[in-house]
Amino acid sequence: MKFLRLFLLLFVLQTQAQQGGMWIPSLLNGMNEKEMKSLGMKMSVADIYDVNKSSLKDAVPQFNGGCTSEVISPKGLLLTNHHCGFGQIQEHSSVEHDYLTDGFWAMKTEDELPNEDLVVTFIVKIEDVTSKVLEDTETLTEADKQKKIQENISALSNSLPKESWQENKIRTFYEGNQYMLFVTETFKDVRLVGAPPSSIGKFGSDTDNWVWPRHTGDFSLFRIYADKNNRPAAYSKDNVPYTPKHFLPVSLDGIKEDDFTLVFGYPGRTTEYLPAVAVQQIVNELNPAKIEIRDAALKVEDGFMRKDKAIKIQYASKYAGVANYWKKWIGETQGLKKSNAVAVKKKQEAAFQEKVIKAGKQAEYGSLLSDFEKNYTEIAPYALARDYFSEVILRNTELLSLTYKMYQLEQILNTKGEQAFNDRRNNLVKGLGDFYKDFNKTVDEKIFEQLIDLYANKSPKQFLPASLNNINPKTLSAEIYQSKLTSYDGVKELLAGDSKTVLANLNNDKAFQMVKQIADSYFKNVSPKYDEINLKITALQRTYMKAQLKLNKDSRLFPDANSTLRVTYGKVKGYEPKDATIYTPITYLDGVMEKYIPGDYEFDVPAKLIDLYNKKDYGQYGEKGKMPVCFIGTNHTTGGNSGSPAIDARGNLIGLNFDRVWEGTMSDIYYDPAICRNIMVDIRYVLFIMDKYAGAKNLIDELKLVHPKKK
Repeated sequence: MKFLRLFLLLFVLQTQAQQGGMWIPSLLNGMNEKEMKSLGMKMSVADIYDVNKSSLKDAVPQFNGGCTSEVISPKGLLLTNHHCGFGQIQEHSSVEHDYLTDGFWAMKTEDELPNEDLVVTFIVKIEDVTSKVLEDTETLTEADKQKKIQENISALSNSLPKESWQENKIRTFYEGNQYMLFVTETFKDVRLVGAPPSSIGKFGSDTDNWVWPRHTGDFSLFRIYADKNNRPAAYSKDNVPYTPKHFLPVSLDGIKEDDFTLVFGYPGRTTEYLPAVAVQQIVNELNPAKIEIRDAALKVEDGFMRKDKAIKIQYASKYAGVANYWKKWIGETQGLKKSNAVAVKKKQEAAFQEKVIKAGKQAEYGSLLSDFEKNYTEIAPYALARDYFSEVILRNTELLSLTYKMYQLEQILNTKGEQAFNDRRNNLVKGLGDFYKDFNKTVDEKIFEQLIDLYANKSPKQFLPASLNNINPKTLSAEIYQSKLTSYDGVKELLAGDSKTVLANLNNDKAFQMVKQIADSYFKNVSPKYDEINLKITALQRTYMKAQLKLNKDSRLFPDANSTLRVTYGKVKGYEPKDATIYTPITYLDGVMEKYIPGDYEFDVPAKLIDLYNKKDYGQYGEKGKMPVCFIGTNHTTGGNSGSPAIDARGNLIGLNFDRVWEGTMSDIYYDPAICRNIMVDIRYVLFIMDKYAGAKNLIDELKLVHPKKK
């Protein structure tokens, strides 16, 4: 009987431990540590986060503000995703040295390439400062409260102790119910060390994006440099490789299903505590509208790209950018429906309402759910109009998004004066050369025809200017695309002269006239009301979160992601996306060869990799005659976790996080352990490419390679 009870307890712990979560690393003591141990973790939480001695946190800096990276050698060698370092690889590429196509490997430190404006940021310390931030805010209105909080944050950031080379950053958690101080160090001399060719680092490209099985070697290598005191410094030839407080040993033992995995990183944004009515709005109204808009734009771009190689080059990056969230929203919507997220949330809300009554808290929390219903119903047309404006005017029609910048220029003159106008105008003219290099008037005009038709007929009509009534998209596009804004010479001509001349020229331009009418209507009819209702929803969400924390003291509630350092843990695990379909958790180089299409920009394979495969020359990195490439786990990740280390039970590096499965992209809103999986490059594939493919043994020699399972 005792054994049965113990078994059931362990079963419950293991089941609950895989319900997702992005945890603050300084707050893992207690239930988190017990669950991690139940999943197989051999470390202590002090090994993960410690202020007084080195720990895993000291090896995991944020990479350039939007990705994660990890230090993997005592000489500051840094590993992150290929797509995170893509901009730097591209910047150093030329016709003579095409590092995107051929890859890049520095065989000695003097060959490493500096990168202007590339930074990595380490967390030194995390501290709760909630009471200080919320001081003197109790009796204020919502707008005044937010203003006072920002004033307090600014004052505390400047006054709390830190070293001269460090920064204080205060971030909000639990919808404004908690505030944490992060003391950080930012290193500004980060050099490119190695990158595989895109045929490895981007293998599968857009087709395989958000998809499993995956076979992408999505990694690149950099090195942090510091001054002679090992502190952050701007680039200098006198800087030396950074000596880290901690670096990650690299496991050669590989992984198997049900192995413990810990992913450490900087997840960007989640909204896990939205009420059911909000999720319903996303599923039924907002996502379908955005998907339809991007689908229309992508079909036009794809049609031109397939017929014209020059256009394919111009639009490859733009197409990928548009397709990324288009595909994500499709998967998210399908996942939310498949997992019955709305019904689940409604059930949770019924249980919450019962707790409110049981606790006698009806006066404080009793009307929260009905208030959510009222405000989300009221905001619905404004939220839809906002998404149409953003997707059509600001994002997916290049002429309109450029023209909107001109509209903003006029607003700057009206609100900030001549000097601000001239500064912005000059910066615009200077920066638009790159825009026009990849701008194709013919392609954009066809996109405009499709998208302006959707905007005029599907965005809430009560908020649109009269000029969009009964439009003929083809006739309108023929008129609009006569604009001088369609060429670099034309825009320079329009922006020449004093402010009076510039505004007169702009207001005579047909594209500017149309965008001005749309924007004026939006900022008069949509934006103020949206902001007004959204402020109420924000206050409700904060109170709702406060109630959840107070009424569920025995439960663990993780704060939504906000680009701060988090821990997420789980297991290597396959899944069943649909009936009669089972995905195993590991892919191999065999799958790369199965997908291989010679000359294809997504599925070509380098000749040397084919040769290594045919010879089965995998060195110490293969497993039973096969070369592992990627694996999936139950770790709860999102954007910002790109480049995050996947760490084993003992603190060794086993992989590199880079994506999620399509069926589980709804994990930003609702995590379902049955179908939510993160995708990681197996570290052995990274080592294999570095060693056997690139011959970069100098880098392999820097690493601490270990066999933890043989201990």
